[in-house]
Amino acid sequence: MTIPLSVAATPVSIRLDELPSHQWATVLDVVRSADAEGQELALRLTEIGFVPGEAVRIVASGLPGREPLAVRLGHTTFALRRHEAALIHVAPGVPEGARHG
Repeated sequence: MTIPLSVAATPVSIRLDELPSHQWATVLDVVRSADAEGQELALRLTEIGFVPGEAVRIVASGLPGREPLAVRLGHTTFALRRHEAALIHVAPGVPEGARHG
């Protein structure tokens, strides 16, 4: 049975705030909301390096279900609030050739 390439190549997308701790993932997109504040936040996340193809993982979080999330991107660790991490869509796993530290 042959699976169409478009179906086989489509990665599973989850929000970064849903990613289990210490599991690598690949950034797919940063969601831009309709309001100006959401657009500015998405732009800031993109400017600091949350761009498609980057490897990312959650290295720590506050008490269970709490903030902030310590997120590793390359050689830098960022503290993100859950609503910020929810704007970043990722695919679990890191494909060969992805950039990670």
